Amino acid sequence: MLKAYAAFPPGCCNRPPPSPFPLLLHIQCSLLRARWFTRDGENLPIMVLMPMNESALMSSISQGIEPAVQLAIQHIRESRKYSFSLITKIYDTECDNAKGLRAFFDAICYGPKHLMIFGGVCPSVTSIIAESLEGWNLVQLSFAATTPVLADKKKYPNFFRTVPSDNAVNPAVVKFLNYYNWSRVGTLTQDVQRFSEVRNDLTNELEKADIQIADTESFSNDPCVNVKKLKDNDVRIIIGQFDENLASKVFCCAYNLNMFGSKYQWIIPGWYQGNWWEQANTTNCTTKKLLTAMEGYISVDFEPLSARQIKGISGRTPKEYEREYSRELQQKGVEASKFHGFAYDGIWVIAKTLTRVMELLRIKQRQNTYHNFTVDDREVGKMVLDVMNETNFYGVTGQVMFRNGERMGTIKFNQFQEGQEVKVGEYNAIADVLDLINNSIRFQGVEPPKDRTFVRLQRRHINVPLYSILSTITILGMLMAGAFLFFNIKNRNHRLIKMSSPYMNNLIILGGMLSYASIFLFGLDGGFVSDNEFETLCTVRTWILIVGYTTAFGAMFAKTWRVHAIFKNVKMKKKIIKDQKLLIIVGGMLLIDLCILICWQIVDPLKRTVEEYSLEADPQGRDIAIRPFLEHCENTHMTIWLGIVYAYKGLLMLFGCFLAWETRNVSIPALNDSKYIGMSVYNVGIMCIIGAAVSFLTRDQPNVQFCIVALVIIFCSTITLCLVFVPKLITMRTNPDAATQNRRLKFTQNQKKEDSKTSTSVTSVNQANTSRLDGLQTDNHRLRMRITELDKELEEVTMQLQDTPEKTPYIKQNHYPDANNILSIRNFTDGKDGEKSILKNHLEQKPQAQWGSMDPSRINRGPLEDINSPEHIQRRLSLQLPILHHAYLPSIGGVDASCTSPSGSPGSSPRHRHMPPSYRVMVSGL
Repeated sequence: MLKAYAAFPPGCCNRPPPSPFPLLLHIQCSLLRARWFTRDGENLPIMVLMPMNESALMSSISQGIEPAVQLAIQHIRESRKYSFSLITKIYDTECDNAKGLRAFFDAICYGPKHLMIFGGVCPSVTSIIAESLEGWNLVQLSFAATTPVLADKKKYPNFFRTVPSDNAVNPAVVKFLNYYNWSRVGTLTQDVQRFSEVRNDLTNELEKADIQIADTESFSNDPCVNVKKLKDNDVRIIIGQFDENLASKVFCCAYNLNMFGSKYQWIIPGWYQGNWWEQANTTNCTTKKLLTAMEGYISVDFEPLSARQIKGISGRTPKEYEREYSRELQQKGVEASKFHGFAYDGIWVIAKTLTRVMELLRIKQRQNTYHNFTVDDREVGKMVLDVMNETNFYGVTGQVMFRNGERMGTIKFNQFQEGQEVKVGEYNAIADVLDLINNSIRFQGVEPPKDRTFVRLQRRHINVPLYSILSTITILGMLMAGAFLFFNIKNRNHRLIKMSSPYMNNLIILGGMLSYASIFLFGLDGGFVSDNEFETLCTVRTWILIVGYTTAFGAMFAKTWRVHAIFKNVKMKKKIIKDQKLLIIVGGMLLIDLCILICWQIVDPLKRTVEEYSLEADPQGRDIAIRPFLEHCENTHMTIWLGIVYAYKGLLMLFGCFLAWETRNVSIPALNDSKYIGMSVYNVGIMCIIGAAVSFLTRDQPNVQFCIVALVIIFCSTITLCLVFVPKLITMRTNPDAATQNRRLKFTQNQKKEDSKTSTSVTSVNQANTSRLDGLQTDNHRLRMRITELDKELEEVTMQLQDTPEKTPYIKQNHYPDANNILSIRNFTDGKDGEKSILKNHLEQKPQAQWGSMDPSRINRGPLEDINSPEHIQRRLSLQLPILHHAYLPSIGGVDASCTSPSGSPGSSPRHRHMPPSYRVMVSGL
């Protein structure tokens, strides 16, 4: 017969219990020995620790456990596969640490010789006893202690449990998250050790699965603040760890914060009591509101009975066992416990373990036939641990296996649907397989919730129709510029175009076309080109616009400068400024632009920057958010570089305004564009200021910004080209020679040391040399008309003098030279007013001086007395003959205007005297 001695340290009654219990109480008992019996029908005692007092916490669990334990012992006996019978001795721990510990020591010292300990419901009592088992060489198997603390094998090496721990649900949760591709979650944990430990283990599992924990919140009493933080952090998948008392508060807060429905998924523990929301509702939310917020939540808990109807070790399916268990409950009148299946399988684990240990001992006995074979308590304890870890059978709760003392069980998933929980799937920890029932999960939306607000980046781009419209207008503007270029080149030898510097006109057109071309580039964004190409585009369009502006206005201002340089000299000095010099001026302006642009590109080049804006709801109602973004061309010191460019362009514009103002009195339209330059500068300046301001204010609205920039460029370029070329087109169309008809140029120069303005006749300029003859013919026609008017005035004066015979000597002696002076036109600059002033001075000053010296005796003669006298007739003829001579002589060849007297000598005629061509005017026919 095989003997195995006590499983307790010798002398337990003479010394305190082993560490870690520093109790001062000495157990007064004698050395006890427990034998491993092999005789058939022998009773083997099992210590059962449970709270049996109805007033104790968790006593309801124990009351439902006892029928399952007795049923298991009965089935073991009926199976006839075991040579022993198990008997249980229940010790009431009352869920109190002190009372539980006392019950444990009483069972050791005063009870039968227990081979194993079965039970442990209350976590605190169970952990204290399990920590001391190694010293007593006993193994404990629990059926209801789910606290994760007991999973620490270093601290509790002799502890096993048939019920999965609270941590066992974490791998199942991770599997469930991966199934729906949820990679971002948040946790909401009640600030209790039990839930904190589960949360910590879940954190490790999530990190291993590469699932992001967006936020971790803990609360003690009021969860609303923490729930709101989860919402603020855009947590959609929320894993909760809290009891049913606080669960009602959590879902009340979720309802008030609208954190339910198709966008959110709650995952909570599944061990709550039935209809817990009615029993534990201590909030101000009604049951209807709670049910609305709870709809669709997923609860996770271990499976109390296997769903597979497979006959297990007892020869019964889980349903068959459940029917027998229900009959036992009815007979005893107690409520069922959710742990009864684990207690039932636990008794079978003990029976199989004891059987296997006995078999191992028999084998060792045969190997030591010639020796008195004995084993100590440590060897037996280690043997029991090894056999327990090898346990593997199918029970009513599924596959029964241990991994480091932890049950590898089945985890079920339930979903709250229309006021009740419905099973939707299960997780097999042994096979690591998640099995979801088809079409059982009902999400609130058409698809599972997203684990985050999926942000779809949406480029704020320029609308294609808008870009097409403005591009069409730009093309029309470029065609117009091309037409102007064709007109300018075709008529470059015409006086009107030649005098307006066709080369400069070509540069103006080129600058306008470059400005037009920049519009196409401003309308391109990242939707059309890549990121690198966009950065290149930033630089190219800036260069094109700046160079185009300088080319157009630089050429226009260079033309104005030439007019200013020619006509500012009042001494009539001839000055020749060729187009080559103007090209050099424009080239210098462009060189300054290139220096600025090259330095800009080297020191601080333009880069592509992305500006993101606040989230916007999806216009189509999808569970996504739209984050608009806009691409900009910027650099580090953007303000400084723009300030340099604006300053340079502003100075160029001010200089153009100054030249336009200085040349405003030059009256040759072909030469002077000051009026149009002023209009262009005014329009361009106003539009640029308005466009820059509005463009800055609308930088987050690319369509508006592009529209404004494009319209400003189109308007400025078009108005500039039209002001320069449309007048020339009209003139060439209506009167091709009109540009050369006005030859008198007036230029007013303010003199610092002169008090009056000087008006002089400009007879020639560099561009007008070929049209001098046409101008002189025009002046000849005008002066002939003036001579006719002067002759009429002279005749009227003569008729007035006929009434005074005494004035005949005066007329004879003095009138002929004066008449010649009137007819001598030496200066045509003053026009009609100047000629009238000469005649007025002649008639008022000189005759009055003569008449004042007449003989008073002649004044008293009567008019009838001399009217027909020979002297009077002779005087009349002497005055009229020169007039007639002057009027009719041109019919036979003309008279030079310098021949002031009909009685002049032949030597003074034009045939014998040469006059400078600049002052000679032909009078041919009055």
